[in-house]
Amino acid sequence: MLSRQKNENHLLSILTVPIFLFMFVKSLYSHFYLAFSHTTRIPLLYEQAWTSRWTESSKWKPKAEMGAWKHTAGEWYADEADKGIQTSEDARFYGISAKLDKPFKSADKDLVIQYSVKHEQNLDCGGAYIKLLPGGSKFDTAKFGGETPYSVMFGPDICGSSNKKTHVILNYDKKEDNLLIKKEVSTETDDLTHLFTLILKTDNTFEVLIDNKSVRKGKLEDEFDFLPPKEIKDPEASKPEDWVDEAQMPDPEDIKPEGYDDISEEIPDPEAEKPEDWDDEDDGEWEAPMIDNPEYKGPWEPKMIDNPEYKGKWKHPKIPNPEYAYDDAMYKVCSEECTHVGFELWQVKTGTLFDDIIVTDSLEEAQKFAEETFFKKQDAEKEMYDKIQQEKKDTEMEDVGGEDMGDDDYDGYEDEF
Repeated sequence: MLSRQKNENHLLSILTVPIFLFMFVKSLYSHFYLAFSHTTRIPLLYEQAWTSRWTESSKWKPKAEMGAWKHTAGEWYADEADKGIQTSEDARFYGISAKLDKPFKSADKDLVIQYSVKHEQNLDCGGAYIKLLPGGSKFDTAKFGGETPYSVMFGPDICGSSNKKTHVILNYDKKEDNLLIKKEVSTETDDLTHLFTLILKTDNTFEVLIDNKSVRKGKLEDEFDFLPPKEIKDPEASKPEDWVDEAQMPDPEDIKPEGYDDISEEIPDPEAEKPEDWDDEDDGEWEAPMIDNPEYKGPWEPKMIDNPEYKGKWKHPKIPNPEYAYDDAMYKVCSEECTHVGFELWQVKTGTLFDDIIVTDSLEEAQKFAEETFFKKQDAEKEMYDKIQQEKKDTEMEDVGGEDMGDDDYDGYEDEF
């Protein structure tokens, strides 16, 4: 569904599943809000099926490699009628995109991207990140996929025990490249819904929130390779030929003791005895087995002393980089307008559900939206999840306890716990 803000100058796009419609309508449709940069929101609802808002990628990969999306609340939820979109087939690619109601163009305003993710499948390998996309009228929804240019890629990615992170990748048009954050951002890996928020500010700083708690923030210039280094090595400088950078040297007064090289590495075992049944004629001359010589100390080396000529490790002097120039517009990832959002994923084990998507220029608006959606549902979802997990455990215990066990089988059974 759609809602529109009265002030068109601050109109932005929000996508979510129904929470204001009657139960019947909510079970059939998903809805989208238009958020504004102030704290007022006036939803105007339109009955529109989610499939008419979202377009699955039909020409990205062969049909046999593509997974189908389903509109569902999932296995555990706060409200069965409050639905998101979920991956549904194992070992498949997934592509789906939706057009923003009004293009977002970076100017003198912040960018906030926020959405919720729930992994119901105990995800072992797969992405769950969202992309903010340029393209306008030329954007090809059917071909949207991994090769489609994007402005922002943000969200969790899990594969194995060592690769668990939240992607933050920003496109920089001056380099014509997608810049990865230098230090990995943590992520959540349990089976409950979590809220991911990325904030790009006009002062060229950023912040990542998970469940409205900050997990990383900093300057764009420090955390991404937007800019060349401020200083470079002086190309005209080189280490002097007489530079001494060895901290220690062999002691010239240390002399190898006489006979040092005559000490063998091994010696016959002095405690070994010739076996009584040894026959020199048949077995040959008996020789004692060899053992390490406790007197042997290895090749002789003079002891080391401090080098009086040592000047320290030579450091290449640096000079200001003539190519360095600060860019006030690093945060402008949508300088040519962002017009779509999308999910382009590969999942080995399926079952990730997305919901509560908002793109806005107001963190306050995004947080208010989170209170009305994610946080409103959080406790009830956890309660249902815990109940389901407990029921599974009880069933498993009943199955174990009931397998071919007679009266005698239970004798002393409790002692095993």
